[in-house]
Order: sequence, then structure tokens, then C-alpha cells
Amino acid sequence: MSTPSEPRPPHDGQALEPIRVLRPRRTDALAELMREFQQDTGREPAGYESVALPGKPPAGSEALTQELPPVTRESRRRAGAVPPGAGLRRAAVAVAVLAAAVIGFGGALLLRGEHPDDTAAPAPGPPRSAASTPDPTPTPPATAPVDPDGAGTLREGASGPEVTELQQRLLRIPDVYRDGSTSGRYDPTLTAAVARFQLWYGIRGDETGVYGNDTRAALESRTPAGAS
Repeated sequence: MSTPSEPRPPHDGQALEPIRVLRPRRTDALAELMREFQQDTGREPAGYESVALPGKPPAGSEALTQELPPVTRESRRRAGAVPPGAGLRRAAVAVAVLAAAVIGFGGALLLRGEHPDDTAAPAPGPPRSAASTPDPTPTPPATAPVDPDGAGTLREGASGPEVTELQQRLLRIPDVYRDGSTSGRYDPTLTAAVARFQLWYGIRGDETGVYGNDTRAALESRTPAGAS
């Protein structure tokens, strides 16, 4: 069994009461904003319905009502919702962006102006008249090409009385131009006959099948004019 506790002596001091912790309510902050608005403007805010403020004793049969002020930037700043200087920072950022855009546009214009020759074509000069301005580089007179086989060379494709004379002389050489034609045209048959004559008599100064100076001298020496 437990023994009863000993009786304590009575306390002569003041009795302790329980401590209440009072926390601020949101309605107190709204009431504070309302009072500040009335002090600044000297009038009650309009455009809001009247609400009863809790914690206020009713007057008579009706509750004490008061209109809430509109929420403005100043009121939000006072309540701590908008930090001071936010508007200045936004303005500074906008000014910096605008300055960067202007500088970039100006730099592009400067770079484009430094190279005008890349896009602009040169202006055409005034036309010059051939009669008033002589040509500084006159064209040399055209000269006939020099045949390596000598002047008066006959080759395949030529025609005329000189070809006829060549055919008649080759007919006098045995077995070189047997039963050949004297039509006056330098055809492949006549070219083969000239090449055969050059090979048989060792003529090397002219091209093969071409009747040049060396071949002409050798053929005329073996077929004098007037001989049958």
C-alpha cells in the first residue's frame, strides 16, 4: 500500500495564473491597413462591401462594420509583399536591354558601311568613241601560216592545175601511180602514190604523202618538162 503524502505548507505568496500567448491575427493587419488609409486620405475607401471585424464588440443590435481599403502597391509594400526597389530594378533591366539592342544595330550598320564594294556594283564609265580615241594596241596584220614543208605545198584535199601536173609527173615514174587519174583532185589514191614515191627514193624532208619542196625537187629532177 502507498503511504499518503505529507501535507505541504500553505503558500503565502500570490497564486500563479496560466500565461496566454497572444498571436497577431490577419484581421489585425487588415485593420491596421484600413487605419493607415484613413489617415493618409482622410476618407473611407469605396467600392467594397462592409464586413464585420472579428474581435470588436457589437454596438447595440448591429455589429460594427467597416469597409476594407483597396490593395495597392503601397499597401503591399508596407505589408511586405513587394520589396522596396523592385520597380527600379525592372526599369534598369529594361534600359540595359534597350541599350544593348541599339549598340548591336549601330555596330551592324558600321560593319556594312566599311565594305561598300561587296554589295554595290561599280558604275559603268562613259562610252568611248572609236573615232576620237585611238586604240593603244593596234592589231598586227594577219599573215598566212607558214607551211613547214615549204611554200606551194600540196596535200590531200587540194585541187587545181598544180595537182594535175603532179599526177602527170607521177605517171612517168614506173609503178608509183599506175593507171592513176589526172582529175586535178588530191584524193587518198594520190596521197598513197606520193608516199610510195618518198619511200622508194628516200625523200625525208616532207611529211608522208605531202607534196612539199623536197618531194617536188626530187620528182621534177626525174621527170623534166616536155618529156613523154
